[in-house]
Amino acid sequence: MNSFLPFTRPSIDEQTIAEVADVLRSGWLASGPKVKAFEAALSQYCGGRPVRSQTSATASLEHALLVCGIGAGDEVIVPAMSFVASANVVVRTGARPVFVDVDLHTRNIDLAQAEAAVSARTRAIMPVHLCGLPADLDRVYALAERHQLRVIEDAAQAMGSSYRGRRIGSFGDLVCFSFHPNKNITSIEGGAVVGGSPEEVHELELQRFHGQEKSAADAFETYFAGGKANLSDVAACVGLGQLRQLEAFNLRRRELAARYFELWGEAAPLALPVRGDEGHNWHMFAARLPLEQMRISRLEFIEAMAARGVGIGVHYPAMHLFSAYRALGYREGQFPNAERIGRETVTLPLFPAMSFEDVERVVNTVNEVLRGAMR
Repeated sequence: MNSFLPFTRPSIDEQTIAEVADVLRSGWLASGPKVKAFEAALSQYCGGRPVRSQTSATASLEHALLVCGIGAGDEVIVPAMSFVASANVVVRTGARPVFVDVDLHTRNIDLAQAEAAVSARTRAIMPVHLCGLPADLDRVYALAERHQLRVIEDAAQAMGSSYRGRRIGSFGDLVCFSFHPNKNITSIEGGAVVGGSPEEVHELELQRFHGQEKSAADAFETYFAGGKANLSDVAACVGLGQLRQLEAFNLRRRELAARYFELWGEAAPLALPVRGDEGHNWHMFAARLPLEQMRISRLEFIEAMAARGVGIGVHYPAMHLFSAYRALGYREGQFPNAERIGRETVTLPLFPAMSFEDVERVVNTVNEVLRGAMR
């Protein structure tokens, strides 16, 4: 029997493992020289823009909102289809997430709805580059300019993606990346904010370490009650090793995605994702099941795939339907595309260590399960 194929798995090479062992032996485990080196490498990758790392993309998004001065009474426009952290961070600042629908096929923010949602309280818009496919940033920034809004790009899934030939993170306002184990590169856990004025970059440093600054060996000042989200040198060491391989990882992801499209052609039994262009990093290969034509539920499909040795993910439920956001007045039926995506989506295996034979196995297994599941 074939071994179980998960929907994703990180690839850590032996060189990186040896370098982590060196860090562990060094005795310097918290933020230190490796964090500085990782931030410098990320900055170089993003065209020399300032980079400040955090322990997660969630912390990065929250800190980006805070350095923009967003808080109680403010509104931030957020697509209803994303991981829930995109909305949670807005709530944690005291502001209100104003959800808008997404395009059914790209899964990215509907900018006509976003424009209609702007109010006197709107301070920012948060486009999400879902699955690594960039949102329409020309329109995003034009909208922001018209209404004098900050743009906080949730680029958690877009490391290595590009928009019209420019790397995500190399331009724009504040751009937030994730280095979670299921992302295109990992630092075990971690995130980063790219961009910002010198004053905002300084505040990002304060936000990640207690609002505190050390000016001499015996001189400290705490400016506000900040949290703690500084990256460790162990994590940064992993990140450095991963960043060396990012282009190769993403090239392989594109090859694997192309193989899915090649094998299914026009006869796919489920709705395949938008292909995009060479700038798509293929963080995930998320398709939609034809549930209305099926005799089984999505859960039963996932269980049937697992029984055949293939792991399936779900990315994501529509955020406004969670009880935390129903409590803010959101309800079913408001954002039909996000709801349909949330109801029908399944994430198929896609990670650099996969072979073309693995893709064929997934395709054949999906075909087999759906062939027996149709009405």
